[in-house]
Amino acid sequence: MREITMGDAIQEGIVEEMRRDERVYTLGYAVGPHAGSITRPLASIYDEFGPERVRETGIIEPLVAGSSVGAALAGLRPIADFSTVDFMFPALNEILGFAGMWHYEHGGADDMRIPVVFRGAIRTYGGAGAEHSRAPIALFWHAPGLKLVIPTTPYDAKGLIKTAIRDDNPVIFLEPARLYQVKGPVPEEEYLISFGQANIRREGKDVTIVAVGYMVTFSLQAAGDLEKEGIATEVIDPRTLEPLDIDTILGSAKKTGRLVIVDEDHIRCGVGAEIAFQVQEQLFKSLKAPVKRVGNLNRPHPVNQVLINDVMPTKEKIIAAVKETLAAV
Repeated sequence: MREITMGDAIQEGIVEEMRRDERVYTLGYAVGPHAGSITRPLASIYDEFGPERVRETGIIEPLVAGSSVGAALAGLRPIADFSTVDFMFPALNEILGFAGMWHYEHGGADDMRIPVVFRGAIRTYGGAGAEHSRAPIALFWHAPGLKLVIPTTPYDAKGLIKTAIRDDNPVIFLEPARLYQVKGPVPEEEYLISFGQANIRREGKDVTIVAVGYMVTFSLQAAGDLEKEGIATEVIDPRTLEPLDIDTILGSAKKTGRLVIVDEDHIRCGVGAEIAFQVQEQLFKSLKAPVKRVGNLNRPHPVNQVLINDVMPTKEKIIAAVKETLAAV
């Protein structure tokens, strides 16, 4: 099977859906012929689809989100490219309040469906400073009415973006920027990946790691090092948080009796807190140790790499958390 990068896999999925359905288009401040968006490559599709379906907007985030909601209500299927997830913050009213709520607020009417994809890259390890390095995963997960997708492989990225575009609900599609250039096998024939199906990226019997986004990479590296010490670690990639495949997580945690959750968002009120509580709520008597969380230490993101490693998850921190769960009695 051919191997392509995750960035190319996402673009390929978008192009296929634009060819399949003329209602699909993409917009953003940097998606045109001279695009500088971090979610590139997109500029190469401008020649095929033109300015009507690859629309540059300028740096006006509320317009990008608000016009996408309106277009979706009118029957189109927009892909709103915010380049980096931080740029969604100026448009939160349109994303959380309008896209997420209106279908419900209008009684679930079919003509009030909002099929829009909001794309944004997570850049927590890029040294871009506090305003451009956030990972507000829990923020979007907390908001009702939104689906939340975070791919970690080229195969998953293409299958999930195609599913997101076809979904009749608003989808937050977050892309780990560090994985854009990572290659992996992607079939040329069409395929989709259903939401709500976690991927067991590595099987093990001693401890379960649930990792989100780029943290899957660190967790797999940690599992490899732990194997040398005789510790068999199971690594689960949820792929989507809304819907969440809690059954796969529960099955693994019940088998191992130990759970570590790794997330690049803030620890406080974060993804780890929610998953940990669901697990202990249903599996309290099966757990052999308290659930451990590894994440951002509730601090703004620094620029310096040494400070980033101090604040953010690392392979070494994951290994330490695993060993703490194994040492607990």
